[in-house]
Order: sequence, then structure tokens, then C-alpha cells
Amino acid sequence: MALTIAQRFRGFLPVVVDVETGGFDARKDALLEIAAVLLKMNDAGQLERGETIAKQVLPFKGANLDPAALKFIGLKDPWHPFRMALEEKDALEAVFDPIRKEVKATGCTRAILVGHNAWFDLGFVKTAAERCKIKKNPFHAFSTFDTVSLAALAYGQTVLARAAREAGLSWNEEEAHSAAYDAEQTADLFCTIVNRWDLMDPHTAFGPEDRPPSPDDPDA
Repeated sequence: MALTIAQRFRGFLPVVVDVETGGFDARKDALLEIAAVLLKMNDAGQLERGETIAKQVLPFKGANLDPAALKFIGLKDPWHPFRMALEEKDALEAVFDPIRKEVKATGCTRAILVGHNAWFDLGFVKTAAERCKIKKNPFHAFSTFDTVSLAALAYGQTVLARAAREAGLSWNEEEAHSAAYDAEQTADLFCTIVNRWDLMDPHTAFGPEDRPPSPDDPDA
């Protein structure tokens, strides 16, 4: 019998997150986009991408907006009405709420952020949640799963686009640097690496009572 997602990750629910921002300082620079991708185990016990929740975010009062950062993500006017952007607190709650529900539904104890350079995304999420006085942040306060390290191990690549291609995934440069696209690509990369590992090491694909007998086991 295949492991549940809670069993596979010791009670943590991996949720892939990507943020787009007005700079590199989580305390001063605006959070402009946030996307979260829920993951699930299929009937074969393989990890796959689930629902994507993505929100455009209005800069908080007094936020810094680095022109170079805006150019990098292709955003000319953060206040443009067609962005359908939400106030920071509303955007965070819209993302956090389905994550909290999924944590409960899967029997997990807490979400853990998966990201490409995950420290950056977690830093902005934590700082924004504190700024908005959101008490129930679903993410672990400091632990993450970083696909930079995992991709370096699995494919010898650390750049997301190169790692995705090495993993056999598609990559569209025109869609890159939107939070939803980057989060989904990171999710597919993470799932590919985890599933590849589980195929190589059958011990991770079975519960303790379901593991195949070892060839050295006299009762095998």
C-alpha cells in the first residue's frame, strides 16, 4: 500500500510557492504576486500537481518598488485596475485558507514551503503575514524544501529553466517570471525528483508494514 502524503513527508504537506516582488528586501519591498500549488498523491503513490491558487497583490503602504524588479517581472503599473489585485492581507488569506483546509484534509500537521530558492519566498510570505497581523500562517516557520538543492543533486543544475529541461519538462520563456507559471514549473520539478527517488528507493514508497522483504531477510 502506497504512503499517504502525510506519511511520505513526516506530517508535513508540501506546498509550492512562488512570489514576485518589487525588490529583494522583504521588509521594505512590495509583494506583488503570490502563487501556491497544492500537491497530492495519486493512486499509484506518485506525487503530482493539484490546485493552483494565484493572486495579484497591491503594494502595501510605503512599499518600495525597484524599477529593475518591475521590469524583470514585466509589470508597468502595480495599481492598474486590470490586474484585479487584492490588498496584501486579503491576498494572503485567499492563499492561506485553502492550504489550511488541505493540511486538515490530508491529516498533516503543517504545510512546508517548497520553492526555488525557498528562503526568498518564505521570507516574503512570513514578513507579509506579520505585517498584516495574520496569526495562523500555515507554513513551517523556518524549514523548507528547496528545489535548487534537489535539482543540483538530481540533475547538476540550479537554474529553474535548465533544471526543468533536464528533467524532461517544457519551459516557456514568455510565461516565466509570473508567480503562477514559476510555481507550477517548480511543482512539476519537485514531483519529478521525488517520484524518481521513490522508484530508485522502494523503501520510501511503502509503509513500514508494507515494505518488500530484504534479500538478506531469512524469512524472505
